[in-house]
Amino acid sequence: MLLAFSATLIVIVALLWEVAWPQTREALDRRRARRQIVPDDGFDPGRERRAEQRARQLLRSCVNEEEWAMYRDLGFIRVWGRLAEGPEPGASTQTDAGAPYAYLVYPHKPIVAFLPQTRHLLNEYCVEFPDETRPYGSPRLPDSDDVLAKWMALTGDERRLIDSANMHLPGRQVDPKQARRDLWRLSEWERARLARERRSASGTSAA
Repeated sequence: MLLAFSATLIVIVALLWEVAWPQTREALDRRRARRQIVPDDGFDPGRERRAEQRARQLLRSCVNEEEWAMYRDLGFIRVWGRLAEGPEPGASTQTDAGAPYAYLVYPHKPIVAFLPQTRHLLNEYCVEFPDETRPYGSPRLPDSDDVLAKWMALTGDERRLIDSANMHLPGRQVDPKQARRDLWRLSEWERARLARERRSASGTSAA
C-alpha cells in the first residue's frame, strides 16, 4: 500500500514538474536578465526631457514676456514681419503687397506667413536647424530650441531667412484649418490677456 502510494506520488510530482518547469525556467531567465549589468553606452533616457527644459528656459530669456506667454499657452509664437514690400514672394494678390503681415512659428513645422487683419494665409517657409553636435539620436533640436532658432532668424535677418527657405503655398505641410484655428485661438488669447491687464490697471488705480 505504501509502495503504491509512493509510486503515485512520484508520478504526480513528475507530471507537475513537466508542466511547471517551462514557466519556472522563463521566470528565472527574466530574473537573470534584470540582474544582468547593462554596459553604460552614455544614453540617458531623461536627456530629451532635460534638454527641452533647458531650451524653454533659454527661449524665455530671449523673447519678450508676451511672446513667452504665447508660446507657453498656445504652443507657437507670432513674429511680426518688417519688410516694407511684404514677405516676397508671398503676396497672393497685388493688394497684399505692403500690408502688415506676421508669421506663426511652430516647433518643427514650416513658418506660416499670414495677414492678421483678415487671417489670410500667404505662404509656408520650410527651414531646418539640425543639432549637429549631438553624438546620437535624432539630429532635431528640442522643440523650444527650434522655435528660438526661427525667432532669431526672423528678427535678426528676415530677408535672408525668407530668401533661403523653401517656399510653398499654404497647406503643403501645415493644415490651413489648423493655422486658421490657431489664429482664432491667438485672437481670443489676446482678448483675454488685454482684459486681464485692464482689470489689473483698474484695480491699481482704485487702490
